[in-house]
Amino acid sequence: MENQKVISLEDRVPKLKEKRKRKANRQFILFIMIFFTLILLIIYLQTPLSKVKVIKVEGAVNITEDTIVKLSGITTNTSFWKVEKEEVRARLNKHKLIKDVQIEKKFPHTVLIKVQEFKRVAYVFKNSSYYPILENGDLLPKQSQLIVPDAPLLMEWDDSELIQDMALQLKQLPSGITNAISEIHHTPVKTDDEQITVYMNDGFEVIATIHTFAQKMKSYPNIISQLDRNVKGIIHLEVGSYFEAYNKEEMEKRDEEIQKNEQAEN
Repeated sequence: MENQKVISLEDRVPKLKEKRKRKANRQFILFIMIFFTLILLIIYLQTPLSKVKVIKVEGAVNITEDTIVKLSGITTNTSFWKVEKEEVRARLNKHKLIKDVQIEKKFPHTVLIKVQEFKRVAYVFKNSSYYPILENGDLLPKQSQLIVPDAPLLMEWDDSELIQDMALQLKQLPSGITNAISEIHHTPVKTDDEQITVYMNDGFEVIATIHTFAQKMKSYPNIISQLDRNVKGIIHLEVGSYFEAYNKEEMEKRDEEIQKNEQAEN
């Protein structure tokens, strides 16, 4: 006990005061920081700094970016923090060309709208006008011309239900096959009201029926790989599948039909 160092009360009091003073200073600095942070936050929220400055649109092809921005309801007066993603999605998904939308908010002031449109699977050519058909079967308002056709042409189809059925069949096909189709004609016969005649870009003709078209047509690349490309004709896919070469008269008739359709389209 005699060897232990004894610290007097007078020595301990200054150290306690200094410790309390440092603690009080830290608390005061923390309070000041929080105070000014809140002030800056209030200023930020009450000034244009918190508004949306940039609205980007991705994926739009057949809908203008201005239309999408307008439908979204977002403007440069909209608070960045008040942009509700699900509300914006719901507004945009009402547009019949839009299949889905994703909204991303990128701090500090950018909103990104990613659009997925319904694919155009065909065009109905009727009365010298083109009516785009979406993959869901919807028919869009007419277009006076097509600069570069990006889907097959349904020539002079009248039955809207059959048009929708055909659109759903085309939706199931790989793009490589749909891109190889030039025209599809509805050519019903007594035994099949859904019979169609399909003219391919490679010069072949396909006879099929609507309700099995996608299933049968998926084998088209394999079928033509086994044919002589110099011998054109009809590939029958109604029930089974077999090839029938054109005779001279049929070749002349086909050439006349192609010329007639080209003149009508022009």
